[in-house]
Amino acid sequence: MAGSQIKQPRYSLESVAIFRGLSSSTLERIKRRCSCRSYEPHESIVGHLDASDEVFFLLTGRARVAVRSTDGKAVNFRELSPGGIFGEYAAIDGRPRSANVEARTSCLVASMPAGAFRELLEAEPEIAKTLLEHFVREIRELTTRVFEFSTLAVRYRIQAEVLRLAQLSVCKGAIARIIPAPTHAEIASRTSTHREAVTRELNRLAKMGILEQQNRELWIRYRAIGCARKRCCRRIVLIMSIGNDKEMN
Repeated sequence: MAGSQIKQPRYSLESVAIFRGLSSSTLERIKRRCSCRSYEPHESIVGHLDASDEVFFLLTGRARVAVRSTDGKAVNFRELSPGGIFGEYAAIDGRPRSANVEARTSCLVASMPAGAFRELLEAEPEIAKTLLEHFVREIRELTTRVFEFSTLAVRYRIQAEVLRLAQLSVCKGAIARIIPAPTHAEIASRTSTHREAVTRELNRLAKMGILEQQNRELWIRYRAIGCARKRCCRRIVLIMSIGNDKEMN
């Protein structure tokens, strides 16, 4: 863990997902157990197989969870946005880190020693409950990914990844804006394919009017103005499926 330590940081833990709903006094007490560091883009926050055991809370910026193979190929597991938590596995079981975490943008990260984190879970049942819900979401997402890798063709895996990114993005009206736009190589590493396949599929979706690249942003155009995000995603799945069926016929 490198980064630049901030001696007198001014930040709040209110945005951290597992702390939402806690009183101001409780948040202040938790904050006193934390230290804070800033990271620049591409700087490592956690290293794969490190023996450190702190748990981290992403306050600002975006980060990426990944592992590199022996030949240097990066396998990206997930993206972290403000309010996210990481490093909790090692803090709970004491084993080496299971992945790298790297800053994608400038990040402000709070960290807490493993012992203090375990004491917090015992003292605050609501935090423990929220953490369990967080684990369940991760298990469901991993189950979905295993299913996709086992059953879906490359094209559909790329589409599923784009939808996941859209659900995590800023949604304004009929457009989801993915900021910053992932590179084609990054999407390829998350869908177990190569960059050229991603380029072909994104170009095809762009011609259908579903995707649009705007500088460093990737726009997903929903076809149902004003609908809820979940309904929007179902709509896009239907549009993509129709487009694929037409190409296959």
